Amino acid sequence: MAHSSVTSVEVDTATGPISAALAVPSGQGCWPGVVVVHDAFGMSDDIRRNAQRFADNGYLAIAPDLFSRDSYVRCVRTVLRALGEHRGQAVDDLHAARSVLADRADCTGKIGIAGFCMGGGFALVMGTKGFDVSAPFYPSLMRDYSFLDSGTCPVVASFGRKDVLNIGNGPRLRQALERNNIPNDVKVYPGVGHSFSNELSAQPILRIVGFGHDADVTDDAYRRVFAFFGEHLAVGQ
Repeated sequence: MAHSSVTSVEVDTATGPISAALAVPSGQGCWPGVVVVHDAFGMSDDIRRNAQRFADNGYLAIAPDLFSRDSYVRCVRTVLRALGEHRGQAVDDLHAARSVLADRADCTGKIGIAGFCMGGGFALVMGTKGFDVSAPFYPSLMRDYSFLDSGTCPVVASFGRKDVLNIGNGPRLRQALERNNIPNDVKVYPGVGHSFSNELSAQPILRIVGFGHDADVTDDAYRRVFAFFGEHLAVGQ
């Protein structure tokens, strides 16, 4: 498989530009898009690798830095408020990132969203706001899924059963989606905890508190995501 290219770009928003990583598949083509949303640690090599993984599998991928504007602490506070309220600057930033992809001549116009931890929560929120498919990985910081309604896009979600931040949330999310007849693939992996797809979480201190990378589970989760995205981001769907 030929590797995609990853470059640094700016995303224009109503409150000024923010930085982002853009990953473009190799070769010529017209591809569906994916907005990749980082976790509470912010932009990292993990997030860039995740964006590249989407591009390597035939998706234009952009990962906006939601913490671009101010100090880390202030940005986290602002972004988490937007997540809780389902509106605000971070939500606007994700719409702006989506527009960057939609405006490209090499984009089909079908665009999904994927996110990790905090970003997984945003992937669910934005699934009610015009995206075509959503892939939350261990979406933390929310237990109430009542905001998901019949207008929610299809969802492919991945949890770890040992995740202390998501106890019972996998089945709870599945029930909310099925209650609204939303196509879904929700899987809870029995042997892993939080952040199983983030390589930086392999550090010993994080493993003690239930965080830790698992390559095999990550590969299976992405296999499901790419199959699900292939179905729901196809032109004409």
